[in-house]
Amino acid sequence: MSSSFPLASFLITLLLAASVCTHGGEPVTDTDGDEVQINEAYFIQPVTTELSRGGLVPLAARVSGCSPGITGSLPEELGTPVSIAFPKGFIRDNTFVNTSLDITIEFKSNVCKDLSKFWQVDDFAENRTQPDILVGGSPRERNSVFKIEKAGEVGGINIYNFTTPVGTKTVGVPPGPYRTPPQLVLTSDKDSTLLVKFIKVYYATTHVTSVSSRVEKLGLRMIPFY
Repeated sequence: MSSSFPLASFLITLLLAASVCTHGGEPVTDTDGDEVQINEAYFIQPVTTELSRGGLVPLAARVSGCSPGITGSLPEELGTPVSIAFPKGFIRDNTFVNTSLDITIEFKSNVCKDLSKFWQVDDFAENRTQPDILVGGSPRERNSVFKIEKAGEVGGINIYNFTTPVGTKTVGVPPGPYRTPPQLVLTSDKDSTLLVKFIKVYYATTHVTSVSSRVEKLGLRMIPFY
């Protein structure tokens, strides 16, 4: 009988590990304190100063053509809405997002219409230690999978950062070259980690579209400048 105890202990440990992988940590919440829902629209609002507190937008700062990177909009602009989903083949029994779970992030954007708007890590980056975060990813590819981790609390609102399933790097925002907007990268520099909050899109679709259009038109006008 005694030999069955190590096996039982192993099975319990295995089940607990599987539960963590499937269910993640605690629920991710928006600025209203509500749980972030799968496939709903949110603005990602940085709380770090490098992006001037503007919402995130797809914009080619260092990457030319229709494979834009991600940067911040003008201060006080909400940016471009995103939706969060589980990767293809990932089975979940509820519709909210937990920390430490594999997720995908997709901009709701009209920029480069033939290109997907899923975030991805640039696997072909010249700087392998600090690759850019681009759009154009696929929910079926591992380089388009991210995790949301809780980073703390500011003024009663939870703030978060993004990681990937592999390694210990975080999505960060190192200072860009002179007169170039900072762009999201995957980095091991903890001081550059991007801290964000999630703002639920409550506005009518036409209003959200107009907000996104203003930001994207601004971004497209800015591209030749860089």
